Amino acid sequence: MRIRLGVIFALVFRFCLTGSGTASVSAAARATTGGEGIAGWTAEAEASLAEQANAAWVAKDWERSAKLYEELSKEKDAPPRVWLRLGASLRALGKYDQALATFQKATEIGAGPFAEYGKASTYNGMKQTEKAFTALEASVKQGFTDLALLSTDPNLQELHADPRFAKLVEQVKRNTRPCAYAKENRQLDFWLGEWDVSTTQGGVPAGTSKIELILEDCVVQENWQSLGSPYTGKSYNIYDAALKRWEQYWVDSTGGNIFFHGELAQDGVMDYWTDDIPQSGGPSLRRHLQFIPIGTDKVQQFSRGSTDGGKTWNVEYDFTYVRKAKSGS
Repeated sequence: MRIRLGVIFALVFRFCLTGSGTASVSAAARATTGGEGIAGWTAEAEASLAEQANAAWVAKDWERSAKLYEELSKEKDAPPRVWLRLGASLRALGKYDQALATFQKATEIGAGPFAEYGKASTYNGMKQTEKAFTALEASVKQGFTDLALLSTDPNLQELHADPRFAKLVEQVKRNTRPCAYAKENRQLDFWLGEWDVSTTQGGVPAGTSKIELILEDCVVQENWQSLGSPYTGKSYNIYDAALKRWEQYWVDSTGGNIFFHGELAQDGVMDYWTDDIPQSGGPSLRRHLQFIPIGTDKVQQFSRGSTDGGKTWNVEYDFTYVRKAKSGS
């Protein structure tokens, strides 16, 4: 599972470090020993170095924060967040050259867009606008996603009037919601909406379905409800950029599940297939499922099955989706 870069950035750069567990244990120890305890507990002594550094960071005590994170940076395999926070503390103190060197170290150990962002804010503090934009562009190109920080960070305020900044903001929006902008991810959008579903032959009502975008427009989710039956189902459809194909995973209220894969054909039809699926008491079954757009308000869903490896096919179902009239129309 791919973790969003913006979430990582929030955890390592803007939000507090973890470590509350140690403080809770220490508090319990104080209570057990009647306050100070036999060892003479003090807040300074009981907190780990990382907790002290985090407390200084949260309090924006930059002198202390820089000192403590510098100590943490001397530890073997100090993580990127240590170098990022040390760099930001030095930048806040106006120690720009030291901050740049620290952010460079963060780059070398894999901090990527976060380190470049730190360099950009540092260069801007040094009134080196071109270098600030170069670093900021590198950060965005590497996948920076924290739009709120980019838009409100006082360390970049002077850059807002430059037309290049607006372009970077737009690119961060794309980084945050890549599926919303990728043309491949939008190939099944003709199926979005609320539908009344009937058999294509005879027009017998079969059910209703609501097709919607979820997870930042990356997934086309189907919500099926049969007519006159408790049977329900959902499918999750997504374009796999690595395999360059569409995939659907169907699940239902009887425990059934089917996995399809396919692509959008040149005629605009979404072609899905399964592999040969073993069946209890019979030969393996291969399925071919098609979504066929018919204008803007009608979609045909046509499913066939083959038990001889695709030599012959039998119709499993043939439905027509008709878009429900909008309320008030």
